[in-house]
Amino acid sequence: MNKDFLIRAATEADARAIAEIHVGGWLWAYRGLVPDGLLDSLSVDRREEGWRRGFADHRPGRAVFVAERDARAIGFVACGRSMDDDAAKGCGEVYAIYIEHEVQGTGVGRALLARAVQHLREYGFRQATLWVLANNDRTRRFYEVAGWRPDGTEKTDEWHGFPLREARYRIEFPAG
Repeated sequence: MNKDFLIRAATEADARAIAEIHVGGWLWAYRGLVPDGLLDSLSVDRREEGWRRGFADHRPGRAVFVAERDARAIGFVACGRSMDDDAAKGCGEVYAIYIEHEVQGTGVGRALLARAVQHLREYGFRQATLWVLANNDRTRRFYEVAGWRPDGTEKTDEWHGFPLREARYRIEFPAG
């Protein structure tokens, strides 16, 4: 893997770049998987506002990391305590992970996911979950290669008026 990028803790100053990657990620990764109307409704400005609120919310264990190349953000991952109602104590969650389309397959996504897992383990979580679109086979394979497995839980969330079916993945962290 050619590692011509670095991963660092994100700050509020990264909110705009993260929002651009987030919306851009939806546009390239989900086209054909979710309704075009949902994709057309996405707004970088609204996403940026949401990320700024997120940076102001200092929940224990929560972290956002940015991958950058040549001082430009090319991906991000956000993680922290699981937000699922049925989460066991000691369960973390990867909330979001997105990269720019042109860096797909270069190791940026794998490195971001590994950094999130490292953070969750260091914070003391014993396992973690994440949600993925149930019909997103490419991303499901990405998680499975990294050792994550579907745990059989699915949900349908309304997102801007569009129902999205998601599957939950889980990974257990070995002791030590």
